[in-house]
Amino acid sequence: MIIILQSGASEDQIQHVIERVEALGLKAHLSRGTFRTIIGVIGEEQKIASEPLRAIPGVQDVVPVLPPYKLASREAHPQPSIVEVAGVKIGGGNLAMIAGPCAVEEPERMDTIARAIKAAGANILRGGAYKPRTSPYAFQGLGEEGLKILREAGDQHGLPVVTEVMDPRCVPAVEKWADMIQIGARNMQNFVLLTEVGRTRKPVLLKRGMSATVEDLLMSAEYILSQGNSNVVLCERGVKGFDKATRNLYDVASVAVVKGLSHLPIIVDPSHATGRPDLIPPCALAGVAVGADGVHIEVHDCPERAKSDGPQALLPKQYAEVAAKIRQLAAMFGKTISTVPGR
Repeated sequence: MIIILQSGASEDQIQHVIERVEALGLKAHLSRGTFRTIIGVIGEEQKIASEPLRAIPGVQDVVPVLPPYKLASREAHPQPSIVEVAGVKIGGGNLAMIAGPCAVEEPERMDTIARAIKAAGANILRGGAYKPRTSPYAFQGLGEEGLKILREAGDQHGLPVVTEVMDPRCVPAVEKWADMIQIGARNMQNFVLLTEVGRTRKPVLLKRGMSATVEDLLMSAEYILSQGNSNVVLCERGVKGFDKATRNLYDVASVAVVKGLSHLPIIVDPSHATGRPDLIPPCALAGVAVGADGVHIEVHDCPERAKSDGPQALLPKQYAEVAAKIRQLAAMFGKTISTVPGR
């Protein structure tokens, strides 16, 4: 349920409405927009259905919100949200260019890759310090040492960094070293982890699960938002399909669907979606064309030696070529690729 306040509602009136909502055992989420202020009511709406909230001074209207993802819905926040990652804006006409290796490797390699993607126009460096692998014998990441290497490479080249967290116990370490916390596809419905990340105030990159519907993705975002962290960016990275021609089924239509349902920014990850370097460029452009707020691409200077997902990584030269095309397409749609202020 959404409580729409009158344009001239005083702070005392706003606080009184919040107190009435909380007295019923519900959560109140205050959102101040350019043209209006609203209070989202979280919890069992039956508790409030019989309450004469429209009679409270300062209240203009009370509107039921039909989607179960109340905070993530467009009804709760009609204007597109903009998420800032250390000064880099995502959403609302601002395009994220996220690039880097699947896994963080030795400092020299991370420095080489970071330098190359920065020169090509990337504005966020990615790399996994903790790796969720299908086999327990595969490379699992460098852990906190990898976080430090990623942070150093990002600082050296003026790039914010994003990395995945897999375990609630690792959230403090990732929060310390990263500018943005990633929830991977395998953990999209790890509700304990979502809740813990929601208690931080770091921006969150939430990837769609391999068998998740769009509503599942938005409900997972709701877990983070309900804890007070409004800085959520969604990611379409492919879902399970029956055709083995690509690693996953690239559901590019989901970007347009999400845009109609939610105010949250959404980016695309054609690397995991296709698993094929030859398909990454056209699928990246398709994502931007359909309205995505960013593109996430894996880049490695020597894919054959990569510790994880080398076969789906672009070489720096290949990334530079597709990045140039993305910039051209973004300009056609009036989108801006922001960078860290002063860098």
